[in-house]
Amino acid sequence: MNSLLAGADRLLKWVAGTIVVVLLFTVTAGVVSRALNHPLAWTDEFSGFLMTWLACLGWMLATRQSAHIRIGVFQDLLPRPAWRAAEVAILLMVALLGAVVAWYSVHLIRTNADIESLALPNTAAWLYVPLLPAGLVTLAQALADLLKVLRGRALEMKEVEL
Repeated sequence: MNSLLAGADRLLKWVAGTIVVVLLFTVTAGVVSRALNHPLAWTDEFSGFLMTWLACLGWMLATRQSAHIRIGVFQDLLPRPAWRAAEVAILLMVALLGAVVAWYSVHLIRTNADIESLALPNTAAWLYVPLLPAGLVTLAQALADLLKVLRGRALEMKEVEL
């Protein structure tokens, strides 16, 4: 199971890196075409789609690596049972957030499936598609972390030095 998750993490990183490169070329093409007085109409809209996908991929990667900002100053002052209860509550709220994002993303995709993009040959629904896996990854990771806490294993928190 760990090797499957590691493979999925590598795939996410590769796709995110590829999108960064494509985004760079798209923005550059837009800037150069405007400088030459022949703007490419699709570059702005395509850049928006790419940035949305990139943001959601980053969200999924940060969720998988426990890299989101977390300030535990007050929670860390609590005695162990209270710390654990707070951790369970936090993870349940994160799981709920993931479920809500995934649930409403389906509605957004369906609602926008018949709306054509202005300059691209696709629907506006593609702007909302990455919210579904982002929500599901958030839900799944929160539930996996919750199981670790309930089994008595502390979560591995990454500390960042400023």
